[in-house]
Amino acid sequence: MFYGARCCKAVLDNDTMNYIMFGKGSKPLIILPGLGDGLSPVHGQLQAVIFAINYIKFAEQFKVYIFSRKNSLTENYSTRDMAEDQAEAMKTLGISKAYVMGVSQGGMIAQYLAADHPELVEKLVLAVTLPGPNETMRKTVNGWKKMAEEGQYKNLMIDTAENSYSAGYLKKYRIFYPVLGRIGKPKDFERFLIQADSCLRHDARLELDKIKCPVLIIGGSCDRIAGAEASVELNEKINKSELLMYQAWDMPPMKKQRILMTELSVT
Repeated sequence: MFYGARCCKAVLDNDTMNYIMFGKGSKPLIILPGLGDGLSPVHGQLQAVIFAINYIKFAEQFKVYIFSRKNSLTENYSTRDMAEDQAEAMKTLGISKAYVMGVSQGGMIAQYLAADHPELVEKLVLAVTLPGPNETMRKTVNGWKKMAEEGQYKNLMIDTAENSYSAGYLKKYRIFYPVLGRIGKPKDFERFLIQADSCLRHDARLELDKIKCPVLIIGGSCDRIAGAEASVELNEKINKSELLMYQAWDMPPMKKQRILMTELSVT
């Protein structure tokens, strides 16, 4: 199988957690995805192979783990609860001193993971995420919640794309919008709504000084979800952090991976 790619389940005390694993390196790299996990958790062998292909540069140097949230979510489940479950999954799998990359909501979880379980995180990447709520995020996420509550899956997917990607990227991929409402629609939106609420309640500002590992913060000056100021605030509140702000992110995935690996000082 391509780079040993496979989809697995971690067994927790009272639940299970899906994850994808691939790569031939020995150093663990944990990737925590964003709110899209609420619509489509990682699953299946084909998806594992696709991730390994898309992250081939990481696969060459790391043992990569991409985790979903646990499979049974309850009301008021918080980003800190998610971090505790992530820590349990890592300990169950014997993973420690990992490089951790959290994207969007995954970055919120990663903040608590590094603050509360420093023994598990050697280096941290926080990409397009924020330390606590701001008006930009509230407006966007509340809009997504309304679409989910009304079952407007196609509009939710289009709005997510329009807010997530740059103009150059969207110009090439808007032709696929007509099929978005017919692919990957969940049977219900409960999982998404629970995770969306956790984003709106997330506030780790008072915990960020507990993060002791080196941190790379990646933000975008035109970020329409977290807002550019969120990355600046993270950088101000986290010791030993470095901030990279991009005007646009219209470059091939392979080049993005090379840049990130360089910034992590991976050899």
